[in-house]
Amino acid sequence: MPVMTILSCKILQDEIVHLLENDPSVDETIVVKNGQEQDLIAKMDVSGLQYALLPLEQLPPVSQREDTGKFTVVICLVELALHEFPKILKVEVYERIGLMTEYSDGILLFYGLCGNVLDKVEEDFSFQESTCPVRILRDDKRIVDDCIGATLGGGEEYLKTLKMLAERGTFLFTPMYAHSWREIMRVDAENPEKTIKMLRKVNEITGYKRVAKVDTGLKYTEQFHEKVEEFARIFDFDVLEIKGNQKIFQACYARMKELMGIG
Repeated sequence: MPVMTILSCKILQDEIVHLLENDPSVDETIVVKNGQEQDLIAKMDVSGLQYALLPLEQLPPVSQREDTGKFTVVICLVELALHEFPKILKVEVYERIGLMTEYSDGILLFYGLCGNVLDKVEEDFSFQESTCPVRILRDDKRIVDDCIGATLGGGEEYLKTLKMLAERGTFLFTPMYAHSWREIMRVDAENPEKTIKMLRKVNEITGYKRVAKVDTGLKYTEQFHEKVEEFARIFDFDVLEIKGNQKIFQACYARMKELMGIG
């Protein structure tokens, strides 16, 4: 059986745990040790998921794999907040794909367009389609815009949600976004008030006045509601809740398994 690598922004780790927890066909899970995996493996431990934690150089290359009867999932996480620097994000993702190809029979990206820098990633790696195909998160029509679009169920649902919220600027927080908002917004740990003061001014200029909790249906990240309430209190925002789902992640994972011949 082949090796599927899930190359993902750290913000989508809950969705990965959910897939692994609900797929009995996975024989082996390997988490790449690169400094981004601490929260993920803590959640996997709580869920009772077995895994090996290995630095990249210790992964067995496809050409040297001994037990080809196993379906192995390799998880490689990429740091948060690179969406602020699209060109750097593209370079980072492309470099990781290049590195992971040696260890994979297929690579599934848990990313969306992310400012349109990943719109041609499947095309750019089409030269390895017969040995290690690369796929990115899609709905029925196109690549999803970003992690929020994927969580809402795709482009059409995302557009409907944005139109519904259009009269007032609204942040959309998934559990991991709420957990990581200080890191994502680059709040200075030594002088947080300075960053928060600047963010307040930016919010005032751009008209952001609300934060919406996106209920993903997953409970792996703790204190979701508390973190959202903290954010709302700091910026004097209203809070509302909208429904998300796991359809895109489940469908793309299933399609990748089918492409790789995994029953």
